Amino acid sequence: MQEPLVVHRETHISAPPSAVFALLTDPEKILRWMGTEAQVEPQPGGLYLVNVTGARFARGSFREVVPVHRLAYSFGWDGSEIVPPGSSLVEIDLIEKPDGTLLRLTHTGLPNAEQCAGHAEGWEHYIARLAEYAAGRDPGPDPWSGRV
Repeated sequence: MQEPLVVHRETHISAPPSAVFALLTDPEKILRWMGTEAQVEPQPGGLYLVNVTGARFARGSFREVVPVHRLAYSFGWDGSEIVPPGSSLVEIDLIEKPDGTLLRLTHTGLPNAEQCAGHAEGWEHYIARLAEYAAGRDPGPDPWSGRV
C-alpha cells in the first residue's frame, strides 16, 4: 500500500501562539519572513494570496480560522497545472508550550512525490525564517527571492 502524499513539519518557536498567529495572518507581518506581496483575509472563505518569492503567487482560501490556535487554507500556484490554486490543503496548529509555541504544519493534496519533496523543502525554509523572526532575530534577505 502506497503512503499518502503528505508534508509534515513541526518546529518550536520562541514566541507565544498569539505572536505566531499574527505572523501567519497579518499581511505586513507575513512579509517580514516570506514573500514580497500578501493579501490575506483570515476568515472562512477569505482570500489567501502571497507572492512567495517575488516571482510566484500562492493562492487559495481560508477554510478554518481559530484565532491563535489553528489555520487551514486551500493552496496552489497561479498558472500551475500541476498544483493549481486551491488544489491542496495547508493546516497549521499552534500549540502553547511553557517556552513558546509548537507549530505543526500538515500539507495534503499534493499530486506526486516530487511536489511533496519540493513543498517540504519550501515549508522547511520558510518556517525556519518565521521562527527566527518570531524569536526577535532578523532572518535577513530571502535567498530564494526570485525563485520560480
